[in-house]
Amino acid sequence: MGQTLIEKIISAHADQPAFQNDIAIVDVDAVMASDTTAPLTIKGFHEMGGTKVWDSSKVVFVIDHAAPAPNERIANLHSFMRDFAKEQEITLYDAGSGICHQLMVENGHVKPGQLVLGADSHTCTYGALGAFATGVGSTDLAAVLLTGKTWIKVPATIKIELSGKLQPGVSAKDLILFLVGQLGIDGATYKAIEFTGGALTNFSLDSRLTVANMAIEMGAKAGFVDTEGLNLSYEFNDIKPDDDAIYEKIYSFDISDLEPQISIPHSPDNVKSISEIEGITIQQAFLGSCTNGRLEDLHEAASILRGKTIHPEVRFMVAAASREVYLKALQDGTAEILTRSGATFLPSGCGPCVGTHLGVPGNEEGIISSTNRNFRGRMGNRNSNVYLSSPATVAASALYGKITNPLALIKEAIK
Repeated sequence: MGQTLIEKIISAHADQPAFQNDIAIVDVDAVMASDTTAPLTIKGFHEMGGTKVWDSSKVVFVIDHAAPAPNERIANLHSFMRDFAKEQEITLYDAGSGICHQLMVENGHVKPGQLVLGADSHTCTYGALGAFATGVGSTDLAAVLLTGKTWIKVPATIKIELSGKLQPGVSAKDLILFLVGQLGIDGATYKAIEFTGGALTNFSLDSRLTVANMAIEMGAKAGFVDTEGLNLSYEFNDIKPDDDAIYEKIYSFDISDLEPQISIPHSPDNVKSISEIEGITIQQAFLGSCTNGRLEDLHEAASILRGKTIHPEVRFMVAAASREVYLKALQDGTAEILTRSGATFLPSGCGPCVGTHLGVPGNEEGIISSTNRNFRGRMGNRNSNVYLSSPATVAASALYGKITNPLALIKEAIK
């Protein structure tokens, strides 16, 4: 019997064949925790009698969710992480280095075919590399720090076949918002998703990361983007599912005529084509997050805002996904274009997306955001309204002070 991608990767890490619904004990290639979860992981590690992590080269801590520290309590948690990282000789990325998921890929902590766990739900982002990566709780991660192993119930797999080609101005974010709208927030609960098809062949790594990132918004345990056409700085094995692999469901979509998409309050799967809701007033725009804070995303916004000034009643915040992304944006002039348009650059981190630090909106305010969730209170205020969109739509909306279709502006920029 043929195997899906997740069955192949789990089998390789269990040293025995594994199929859906099997329980497998697997070796873990790398683990990650952020400042929201690492303190509890450390506490759990000590409560389990831990004195030394199983492999210091495979453990990464990142301070990114409330960074730099906004108060004394958070500052002490950060110190707790720093002390443990120094004691255990593990990698720690301190405040301002970037968002955990960007750093894990950017700095080579995760590779194709690996099995990686993170104490953060968007760990599924690494599926863009053809890795099995999933989020776990702090206590589960503490046990892995001790043993280097975990148990997994092998998920069934949903295949999503994508044909056609996105029109200029429509991006990977529009695509994944569309798919979340089609499947719903529980449409793939504890399933793996394989995103495949000719439409993805020319997708950049940045775009593939965006697609994989929001697999969790459909409830998925993991999401894999077909590595066909993926360019990396190193050679890797292109893992493919078997032709006779068994899928729970198969969906097929031609994306050639896809419009820019908007997820309206208060659920990521409440998705509309932009033509249905253009004109809604916004007071705040945010470009960043583990979904859309990469250089490609900043370029997309800059192409629209070059030589222009954002609406006077809009606050436009930008947070690059990492310090390295920000440096590249400085070097190629992107940061200057966005700053001159009226954008305020924030430290590279997660604060505005999660609502833990910086950029909390006021009551009844409308926010257009390139992030991945818009549940009530997600950005720090239950009485605000968060709309999710692509970087191009964020920039166009910031320019006009209302939700705006970016396609005309993109076509103007291409001329």
